[in-house]
Amino acid sequence: MIAILDYDAGNLRSVEKAFLYLGQDVTVTADPKEILSADRVVLPGVGAFRDAMDKLKAAKLDTVVKEVVAKKTPFLGICLGMQLLYEYSEEGDCEGLGLLKGTVKRFPADSGLKIPQIGWNHLNVQKESRLLTGVEIPPYVYFVHSYYVDAADKSTVAATVEYGAVADVLVETESIHLTQFHPEKSGKTGLRMLENFANGVTL
Repeated sequence: MIAILDYDAGNLRSVEKAFLYLGQDVTVTADPKEILSADRVVLPGVGAFRDAMDKLKAAKLDTVVKEVVAKKTPFLGICLGMQLLYEYSEEGDCEGLGLLKGTVKRFPADSGLKIPQIGWNHLNVQKESRLLTGVEIPPYVYFVHSYYVDAADKSTVAATVEYGAVADVLVETESIHLTQFHPEKSGKTGLRMLENFANGVTL
């Protein structure tokens, strides 16, 4: 069972539909017991960092996410769901879950590029990644974001993009997988990544 955390995040149903299309057993839930008993957990997210943190805390899902990660249950954070795992975001001057060291920063306004970054971009792959198993390199994926992760531990960064700054957009640890882009909106490339997560692909 894949549990998708329900905290009014905006893109819950598109993520659910993608996993259902892949034939996965999936539920959208805010029930801590259901989440903690799941085989895999997904934290999606669209919107503002502070609002999302407030909603997580109100539902007591901030502590649930920390328990999931502590148990080393395979965990996927998408877009804002990636950013929330870090220590601090410039968006709303807000502390995150602090499960990974790093800062969420706004793209520089003087880059001449439109903010937010909306649309397709190629990933600059930095190392082997379980999510990228069987994916054509360089992957071409879909983004919608004004803020980006600057991870403190670059050894966790599997891919970056350049958009006025170097953004860390694919992060993997032993049990955590984080994508700044939206795999559920990235066609067959994104579906393969979700399938890799669901099936527990190893290198």
